[in-house]
Amino acid sequence: MICSPESALETFRRDVAATIGAHPIVRANPYTTWFAAGAATDEQLRAFTVQFSVFSHLFIESQLRKCINAPDLASYRAGKEILLNELGVSFTREGSVEGGTFRFRAGHFEWLAEFASVLGLHWHEIGKRALGTPATLAFCDALTQWYGSADESTAAGASFAIEHWAAAGFWKELIAGLRAIKAARIEELPLGFWTWHDALEDQHAAHTDDELAQAFAKPGFSQERFLRAGTAMLDAVAGFWEGLARTR
Repeated sequence: MICSPESALETFRRDVAATIGAHPIVRANPYTTWFAAGAATDEQLRAFTVQFSVFSHLFIESQLRKCINAPDLASYRAGKEILLNELGVSFTREGSVEGGTFRFRAGHFEWLAEFASVLGLHWHEIGKRALGTPATLAFCDALTQWYGSADESTAAGASFAIEHWAAAGFWKELIAGLRAIKAARIEELPLGFWTWHDALEDQHAAHTDDELAQAFAKPGFSQERFLRAGTAMLDAVAGFWEGLARTR
């Protein structure tokens, strides 16, 4: 029996739910659950900030590679939206960087650097590859390999997995912990970097199913490569958080 395109898509959605949706790091994150309680010491908070800053800064490399390897103009522009916003171009009311204003201080890493400075971390102590632990660097390299892949199905699977993970609530758990620390002992701690990304991921979450259907409809789409990349990407995400847990 030949399946209709609609039933084939539904079967694929179930496969995605059983692999990417059921991945352990999507279902639960022991590190961020611990962090949400606000029990991190100043030393633990600085260690977390350094590793997150390395991931955040090196993500720009992966996003640029995603643009370079974009299979068409629409994908290229979608990748540039993310890249240019990361670098400091604001979104307009239409939800695009087209016509947006560039400001140095609107760059995401500069927000994070401001946060780090309140913790006593200087510019040379954050965001550099040399500062990353093996687990952090493995995550960053996986982003380059899978998320920035030249193979369209592979890149789509990694991108879907990253969005699915980001929408699973880890930002909210980090914010809960940071708000508790701010209230208890570091009143001047700026939270804009964290709250902005959480709000952005809430918007992205509404579109992930549409993106899955669009990827599935592309000529030459490979379900196997999509799922393999998504699983590998989430394995690397889990490794990042496990690495942070070991530094506690």
